[in-house]
Amino acid sequence: MQITLACVVAALLAVVVRKGAPEAALLLGLAAAVAALLALTGSLRELMNFFTELTARAGVANEIFLPLYKTVGIALVVKIGTGLCKDAGAAALASAVEIAGAVCALLAALPLLEKALDVLLELMG
Repeated sequence: MQITLACVVAALLAVVVRKGAPEAALLLGLAAAVAALLALTGSLRELMNFFTELTARAGVANEIFLPLYKTVGIALVVKIGTGLCKDAGAAALASAVEIAGAVCALLAALPLLEKALDVLLELMG
């Protein structure tokens, strides 16, 4: 709730500042995004510990889920980067960030896809 409130206040300030100094408004948005992410580090650490414990209890190697974690991280970074590019009025750059994010997510997911293919081939014969 606090992060949402801080981001909304920063967005309102950016709207006011944008008329006189668009660069400052973009920097304000970037600073608010970084502050929000830093505020989430404890929660993210707790979430990662939960998933690590869950995979250990299930008897599944943590390396199997590592590509999934990476992909989610990439998606979050791309979402923020795209939003910042759009705020700066750079729609083409926002599209490039999305494409780069999709490529990186697929690359991060390759080990998981290879494992799935190995399991399928093993089941088939």
